[in-house]
Amino acid sequence: MLKSLFVCGVLGVLLIPAQCQLISVCVEEDNDLRVDCEIEPKANKINSYEFSWSFGTKETLINTNVSGSAAEMQFRDKSEVVELEPHGYRMTLSGFTDTLPHNTTYMCKISGNVESVTIEKDHLVPCSAVSMFLKGSWTWVVCLLFIFFRTHC
Repeated sequence: MLKSLFVCGVLGVLLIPAQCQLISVCVEEDNDLRVDCEIEPKANKINSYEFSWSFGTKETLINTNVSGSAAEMQFRDKSEVVELEPHGYRMTLSGFTDTLPHNTTYMCKISGNVESVTIEKDHLVPCSAVSMFLKGSWTWVVCLLFIFFRTHC
């Protein structure tokens, strides 16, 4: 058992940083698109955010609080942003999951730091707590299953 814990610890240290994404995209039960951006803002700066997506070479701004920038007209009444604790922002886009193209790159920028993720339309996950946990923590789940297997054989 101690050997299994050691192996899982090493796997966790090696694999978790590669899996740690500061941006996640999912579909809520009402078919709204949700983008969570958990970038920690720079100290002593006014927090600014921008949410956008791109298909091919065209980038479209969905929501922003940056002075001098404006979201595309089609998104102004359909998107909202709330602050996340302890840091970051969540953007919800109403009614646009059915019209997404096949491959979409979702981007968020908080106080100048940028994160992005490319997702195929068929691979958008539901916004349940379990699916979001498994998406970000699959290494730990595999380790727990490995420990369970080793202790019960």
